[in-house]
Amino acid sequence: MELLDKNQGLFLALYRFVLGLLFACHGAATLFNVLGGPQGPAPGFGQWPGWWAAAIELVGGVLVLLGLGARAAAVLCSGTMAYAYFVVHQPQALFPIENGGEKAALFCWGFLLIAVLGPGRWALSTLLTPSRQLAREQELNAG
Repeated sequence: MELLDKNQGLFLALYRFVLGLLFACHGAATLFNVLGGPQGPAPGFGQWPGWWAAAIELVGGVLVLLGLGARAAAVLCSGTMAYAYFVVHQPQALFPIENGGEKAALFCWGFLLIAVLGPGRWALSTLLTPSRQLAREQELNAG
């Protein structure tokens, strides 16, 4: 357990990176017909909600992956997946296993966790902001 406690920031960064990458890949597949293509009919440019959801998946996923504006991006991504779950999946059946909404539910809660915990010290925004960098160095020196 000590190993996990000492490397908590690293594991948060890896979690944020993988979550953002998977979400961005889903958006890229829908928008650009890559990585296996869209999972259903490809939405036309600007079409509500499909095109906008895919754009949020791609851009929001990349922002979370990099840790730039990660909290705001994670809130938007979480809300997008909550909308997808309750509007698209939940009317078909109550539970995610019955209505095919497991991915939407997991992404929703995963991004909510990033929004609450923040991107961590391994985020690009933390590394680029001098005041955060100074606070991080002081934290490392104190511990």
